[in-house]
Amino acid sequence: MNHPAELTHATAAAAEPARPLTTPLTILFATSIGVIVMNLFAAQPLTGPISHALALPPGLTGLIAMLPQLGYALGLVLLVPLTDLIENRRLVVRTLAACSALLAIAMLAHSGMLFLAAVFLAGASSSVIQMLVPMAASMAPEARRGSAVGNVMSGLMLGILLSRPLASLVAGSIGWRAFYGIAATANALLACVLAAQLPRRVPLVHTRYSTLLRSLATLLRTERVLQRRSLSAALAMGAFSAFWTAIGLRLAQAPFGFSFYDLAWFALAGAAGVVVTPLAGYCGDRQQGPAALRLGHASMLAALLAAGMAGADWFGFDAHAHRVLALGLLVASAATLDAGVVTDQTLGRRAINLMNPAARGRLNGLFVGIFFVGGALGASLAGMGWAWYGWSGVCGVALAFAASAFVLGLLPGAHDE
Repeated sequence: MNHPAELTHATAAAAEPARPLTTPLTILFATSIGVIVMNLFAAQPLTGPISHALALPPGLTGLIAMLPQLGYALGLVLLVPLTDLIENRRLVVRTLAACSALLAIAMLAHSGMLFLAAVFLAGASSSVIQMLVPMAASMAPEARRGSAVGNVMSGLMLGILLSRPLASLVAGSIGWRAFYGIAATANALLACVLAAQLPRRVPLVHTRYSTLLRSLATLLRTERVLQRRSLSAALAMGAFSAFWTAIGLRLAQAPFGFSFYDLAWFALAGAAGVVVTPLAGYCGDRQQGPAALRLGHASMLAALLAAGMAGADWFGFDAHAHRVLALGLLVASAATLDAGVVTDQTLGRRAINLMNPAARGRLNGLFVGIFFVGGALGASLAGMGWAWYGWSGVCGVALAFAASAFVLGLLPGAHDE
């Protein structure tokens, strides 16, 4: 039996797939991840109709959006480490099939408690995302691993950005149950395709599951690259979540007066920032990661200053007198902020996947779990900022996160890999 410390420094983790990461496989990985991540965020605009249909008490309405992400966090801790223990293709397919079944239960549920339990467990099984990312990384040669991770990660960020508008459009047209039915079908189809297309990847670490879980604390305590990269990603995600949590509230106000569908189109326009994902990975592979990271953080700061100007009349700007210009600035701010966050996460992912392959699944799980904590904190503080100071408060919160990430990137050793 391996000691947890030994598991973090093993020299070989798995029989890496002989099959190379081709362009069609990269597209498959990115598409799969983009579809699956919608399970986590799509419920946010659907809380009203779902709570009404299932007669949920007002105090439980927030659980509709919260439980999928709490389940995801649990899956990162309990399921993702299994990639270092169980043959990966079988694990991915079975977990995704379970996710599809749980989404179908959510679609059919007429009990509020059954629905909440189903979406919580569907969130946990959606952690299959973090099984696919390290698998894709293992299929790419080290010299192109950054580009490979960047290409695959584009699906994750695009899925996050598109989940809310797509859920809104589907639910507004044919109902929230139809959305969960579509999601269940999509996940089932993905399970079939991945079963046929993924190579086998067999870990060479042989240990007990309990020992594998204990090694998570050892990794977090001893791996400096993990500490720095995950903290940077958490701060960037905090700024991202703060902005996107409250932008709909601001756009619903004068002078914009956005409707439900207008907000969906705004989110689609803001998703343009995801196009930098492959470029960020390419810069990392060409040893230009530090400069790209600083540029990404600086772009986040610029985007949030512009958002404050367009939405809160900073620097003497008058949004009511220049509505079209203000709206254009907000769209540009959203896309630029997303580009900066994507740059940070892509470079962080590259660094994590260049670390010890014996712990690749666990390292990815910890990295994502930590940046999701940053996102949750950003969303929570944005709500407080909005309640106290409106859009200025939200931008202030987001700027604090972005500035902290910028400073962290300037510290000595921030780019060690």
